[in-house]
Amino acid sequence: MAKYSQQFKLEVVQNYLSNKNDDGFRKTANKYKLDRATIRQWVAIYQTLGEDGLKPQSHRITYSTEFKLKVVLKILNDGLSLIDALRFFKLKEVGTLSTWLRKYQAHGIDGLKSKPKGRPKQMPKPQRPRIKTSQEDRNKTQEQLLEELAYLRAEVAYLKKRRALSEAQRTGKSRTATAARFISELRQSYQLRHLLRTSGMARSTYFYHEQQSKREDKYSDLKQQIKAIYHKHKGRYGYRRITLALKNLGFTINHKCVQRLMQSMQLRSCIRAVKYRSYKGQIGKIAKNVLQRQFKADKPNQKWVTDVTEFNVRGEKLYLSPIMDLFNGEIISFQLQRRPLFGLVKDMLKDAIAKLSPNDKPIIHSDQGWQYQMRFYQQQLQQHGFIQSMSRKGNCLDNASMESFFGILKSECFYGEEFNSVEELEQTVKEYIHYYNHERIKVKLKGLSPVEYRTQSLKAA
Repeated sequence: MAKYSQQFKLEVVQNYLSNKNDDGFRKTANKYKLDRATIRQWVAIYQTLGEDGLKPQSHRITYSTEFKLKVVLKILNDGLSLIDALRFFKLKEVGTLSTWLRKYQAHGIDGLKSKPKGRPKQMPKPQRPRIKTSQEDRNKTQEQLLEELAYLRAEVAYLKKRRALSEAQRTGKSRTATAARFISELRQSYQLRHLLRTSGMARSTYFYHEQQSKREDKYSDLKQQIKAIYHKHKGRYGYRRITLALKNLGFTINHKCVQRLMQSMQLRSCIRAVKYRSYKGQIGKIAKNVLQRQFKADKPNQKWVTDVTEFNVRGEKLYLSPIMDLFNGEIISFQLQRRPLFGLVKDMLKDAIAKLSPNDKPIIHSDQGWQYQMRFYQQQLQQHGFIQSMSRKGNCLDNASMESFFGILKSECFYGEEFNSVEELEQTVKEYIHYYNHERIKVKLKGLSPVEYRTQSLKAA
């Protein structure tokens, strides 16, 4: 963005505000030959910080990683636009927010960390052979010259390889082990003594790392299994779930070993972006908080939780209303609609009731949303013997299990994905919920999926 004075920015903002009710952005943009995004940014800064906010920054402002993460999660969780986030956090540059968001989506929290100051450390330069005088060169034999030439060629080849030593930091291997691997790769073309001399590595050290690299080959089959499980679940499994999946396939392996192998292959699970709010309002008058954060159930259809969440795709919205059984975290019933009408919750409840036996009378817990205060909804619960429970006003922690499911759902099949239409997203959500119920294993369910755990418990009973 070009540099503009505070006086010019103020003039543009005041011009827009004077024409605000008469297509102000278009008129102001045409008058001053500016793009509308720039004008929107200046107006937002002026309305948030006043005239001082339009002053050019005299020095670069450095933000902490925690603050950057807070801003990014606010944008992702609450669906804020960059301009709204600019107002909320009282910042001055939309481009800065866009950069943080792009780095977070590409690299997670590591992308928000500041780069270390100063020049990167380098390996000590190997001592080159002393340059001989012309008289000494004349006294050398042909054999000595060929020996020195062979060394210099080995040195040049090794130095070209050494530029890739930064790879050691990414794979978690030591620089010495990486240097030993380079020597092994060059041994077919150059003599080992020349390579050891130019690298400054002891012969015993080299052969130690050579033996260690051969031992690591015993994990080759296991690495292939880890890759297959990781890609089958589209990067949604971390090392704990992959360890359980391997045990289900008959492998006996420690989770720390799986974690180390995943790090060496640069496999990382999706980062969950979850935010809880702690606003404590008045107790609802419709129903008491019967659940009281007791999120464990002894049997199926004993405790249910429900809520509604929103998706936004290219300006079009999609609403999801599910019911979860706290016994195994299974999604019993769900409905998807384009508008948050009462039919969304009504149809979901009707479908869930049809799956119950006459003796099942679960507690059904929700927030204080208007859908759950409707007389028809309460009558349906009373008619079938349900116990209605509601969170305290504005307190997401009272319905943490459902909030956790929404966080998992959006991080594993929505955030970072590109959808061309709401129809495409709707199909993806349906497929994910089936996957979540039947295939996605949970650590607290002893490495089983929700449906597998319910089936196993019913057989045991």
